[in-house]
Amino acid sequence: MEKSAAFRLPGHTVTLQVRYYETDAMGIVHHSNYIRWFEVARTDYLRSVGLPYRDLEQSGTMCPVIGIQCDYVQSARYDDTIEVRAWVSAYNGVRLTFAYQVTRAGQVLCRGESRHAFLHKGRPVAPQRSLPQVHQVLRDCLQRDSQTQSDL
Repeated sequence: MEKSAAFRLPGHTVTLQVRYYETDAMGIVHHSNYIRWFEVARTDYLRSVGLPYRDLEQSGTMCPVIGIQCDYVQSARYDDTIEVRAWVSAYNGVRLTFAYQVTRAGQVLCRGESRHAFLHKGRPVAPQRSLPQVHQVLRDCLQRDSQTQSDL
C-alpha cells in the first residue's frame, strides 16, 4: 500500500552497497565517494523522469556542475547498504540545483547539493527558451519534489 503524499519523500532513491575500494585502510568510506554517489543518484533520477543524460548529450545539451557542497554527518563503512536520495530543490529556467541525502538504515550520513548550468553545443542556454521539453520536465520535478521536501 502506497503512503499518502504527505509522507512521501522527494525525488528518487538509489540503493548501493559500499565497495571495498571506496574505503580506506580502516574500512571507512573516503569523502570523495559521496560526490560520486550524488552523481549516480542524479543521473538515475534524470533517467527516471525521461531525461537520460546520454540523450541530452547526444542532442548537444550538457548540464555541467558549477558548484557542489557536502556536509558529512556520519561515516559509511565497507559493506554498508546505503540509500542515496536526489531531488530537484531549485530550478529557475536557467540554473538547476539538486539536493542529496545519504542514509544507512534511516540514519543520515551526509547531505549536499549540486548546482548546474546548461550548455547547448558549447554555448550557455536557458532551457525555458531553448529546450522547452527539458524545461517542462524540470518544472514538473521541482513542483513534485517541493511538495514533499518538507518531510526531510
